[in-house]
Amino acid sequence: MVNALTPQVQDVILSFMEGLNCPRSLSVAILIKHREWDQITSLEAEPKHYLTSEDYFGAIAATELLRKYDGFSLDVDPEAAAIEKWWWAERECYRSNERLSPLLYGGSIDSTVDEALYSFVESVRKMAELLIGDRPPTTWEGRFGPGATMSDSSRACTIPDKMSSLPTLTPNALFHLVPWTGTQWSTACAALGNSPSVVRGNAFFSVPKTSRTRRGCAKEPSLNGFYQLGLGRVLKARLKRKGIDLSEGQGVHRQVACAASISGDFVTIDLSSASDTVCTNLVKLVLPHRWHSVLDSLRSPYTKIEGKWVRLEKFSSMGNGFTFELETTLFSAICMACMRGSALPGKNLFVYGDDIIVPKEFSNDVISALKFFGFTPNLKKTFTEGVFRESCGGDFFDGVSVRAHYLTGDPYEPQHIIALANGIRRLAYQDSRPNDRWLRLRRSWFKCLDLLPSLIRDCRGPQDLGDLVIHDDEQRWATRWRANCIRYIKVYRPARYRVVRWSGFAHDVQMAAALYLAGSGPKSFVRVKPRTTIEAEDPRGLLPRDAVQGYKIGWVPFS
Repeated sequence: MVNALTPQVQDVILSFMEGLNCPRSLSVAILIKHREWDQITSLEAEPKHYLTSEDYFGAIAATELLRKYDGFSLDVDPEAAAIEKWWWAERECYRSNERLSPLLYGGSIDSTVDEALYSFVESVRKMAELLIGDRPPTTWEGRFGPGATMSDSSRACTIPDKMSSLPTLTPNALFHLVPWTGTQWSTACAALGNSPSVVRGNAFFSVPKTSRTRRGCAKEPSLNGFYQLGLGRVLKARLKRKGIDLSEGQGVHRQVACAASISGDFVTIDLSSASDTVCTNLVKLVLPHRWHSVLDSLRSPYTKIEGKWVRLEKFSSMGNGFTFELETTLFSAICMACMRGSALPGKNLFVYGDDIIVPKEFSNDVISALKFFGFTPNLKKTFTEGVFRESCGGDFFDGVSVRAHYLTGDPYEPQHIIALANGIRRLAYQDSRPNDRWLRLRRSWFKCLDLLPSLIRDCRGPQDLGDLVIHDDEQRWATRWRANCIRYIKVYRPARYRVVRWSGFAHDVQMAAALYLAGSGPKSFVRVKPRTTIEAEDPRGLLPRDAVQGYKIGWVPFS
């Protein structure tokens, strides 16, 4: 087995483990020295096995540091694991569809429970309608996302790229061509001779998750995705009016989880493969008919996986533009029905995707209802007892933040080393209570800095600037004052970009993209002079995903 970590990085990690100074960090250090990557990535640490927050912090920091590292040669195939998980979710959805089918078509599940069950389902329906209304708007604006589609690869997915490619859509989405023909995107396609092409559905792909598995996603047809994202925005606005603010949800969830780890008043619930286990019959059963009709017309009924088309038992997957808002709606409605009129979204009920926080008194009812509708609580991330709560990337043990840091790849360039150093420092200072974490971890932090050239090592600054600077105390910041009385901070910033030139696109595409961007907000506004290309006004062109190609030392205004 090949040693994936460079000697310099391994030295930093071993110093980190030494600083943690706990049984788990000793185990990880020994496994690193013997290159037992499979054992390292299989380790787990459960909060219930630890008495204090610092005991658990040491164990989880050591356990999780390399869990998402992508350079190990392991005894498992992460891509195959993702595909197997996808098939597992389809089997679960099939079972759920069979179980819910009698409720849709007036059949009988069990005469002894029919009345109570139908009453509960009707309550869930009412809650869903209360949250999002009985129907979607007659028309809504579509929106482009940053990712690949069935028409566009990940290397060519800027807005002009998507407007230049052959539009794709599913058969059920054909009537959405009516509003689409009134868009400048349609006009640009007509000028290029690109007629919409019908495809059966989306295509499976995966993205990194952990060292041992990847996360399954899907590339949607471009026209479907355009209107999916627009409808997702409508759902988001409707939910916000009822107290579920998805724009600020992560921060709110962390605050509630922190308080709940002390009081125990709330529980945090997480679901395994939540989006992939929303079965078709559940959406049909719970959502108002007009909402279901429109959502169903935009979903992909098939997925191409392992070279073949598979008819889906799930309603939508990650990659669909409204999946996140849809699952938030469904889980909120289920929780509200379980809370029997006492639910106040945003006050005693918090839902952000599959991150759910409910009062402890209703936890058993909520978990039972979720199981009935086909969802599987993730027992490793669901906490109903004890002093630990986890939600939306916040881990709290009796009110103390114990979130781990993840090293996803070898830090072979200065910006990566800075990110690792900042991650170590955040571990030490993530909780405001006095502790000795920094005294234990600063040696590994200094070892990170030793890997940097001296000029870059001087780029010290506040956390507000992210990984442009090495986070440090203010007296060590590299600053200068200019005549306008603004303080500038020395940073290591992106300086060279991969640019997509406007001149590479047809004039009709340039006009369509300019009008779309102009409607996206002042930051995206692009001015166009008559009979000139956009490049004449914006010589930088467009910055695609992963556009940064080089860094340099510079100065940025701070205060």
